[in-house]
Amino acid sequence: MKALIFDVDGTLVDTERHGHLPACNDAFAALDLPIIWTWETFKAIQHTPGNARRLRWWLEQHTELPLSEIDRLVDRFIPLKQSIYIEQYLPALRLRPGVERIIAEAVEAGLRLAVVSVSHEAQIHALLRTHLAPYYEHFRPILGKESGAKTGDHGFLYERCLAEMGLSPHEAIAVEDSESGFRAAKRAGLPTAVIYNDYTFGHAFPGAELVARSLEPLSLETLIRLCAAPIPMPSMN
Repeated sequence: MKALIFDVDGTLVDTERHGHLPACNDAFAALDLPIIWTWETFKAIQHTPGNARRLRWWLEQHTELPLSEIDRLVDRFIPLKQSIYIEQYLPALRLRPGVERIIAEAVEAGLRLAVVSVSHEAQIHALLRTHLAPYYEHFRPILGKESGAKTGDHGFLYERCLAEMGLSPHEAIAVEDSESGFRAAKRAGLPTAVIYNDYTFGHAFPGAELVARSLEPLSLETLIRLCAAPIPMPSMN
């Protein structure tokens, strides 16, 4: 085992409820959009990755605005929401239990670290610098929205991450929190630990090597032992 590849939102930090959601609502207000997403609403649209895509879907479903106006609003929303999130909400967020210790153990053991996420890369870098500063330089590559699709039929970021690291799937473990992220990791052949949260609890994770509520009770050694399947040996027949 040579690397851990982390998702970010909901995996390293519970960003959605206390970060992205209020930043979205603040951005809506700044754009004079009469939209307030509740936490229940936000959970219900989590299947659509990315808040720009969620806003686009919402405007298409709940307004009669022409597509050109929707495009204009979404284009204005993206940098505004990002700056609000990074400057106002991200500093107050907290790492999920056990995250920093597992990362520290991985660095001490000489494992490599990487990020594969649907989030904008500026947000990922800001989060790592703010909450995992001693380990920030160990995260390479950091692949987010600008690097391509992670989820869906055309998602390939996990494959790209492995290629950039020069690793085979059996040499790394993906750490995810959601069904869509888990499926993306498994399509790349990665053994995957799903550390679910309060909005992904109860989703289906068939084939996951590990499904747990938290990293807190796990050591790095235990995580690797539970997730790393033996490499099949060639037949001697």
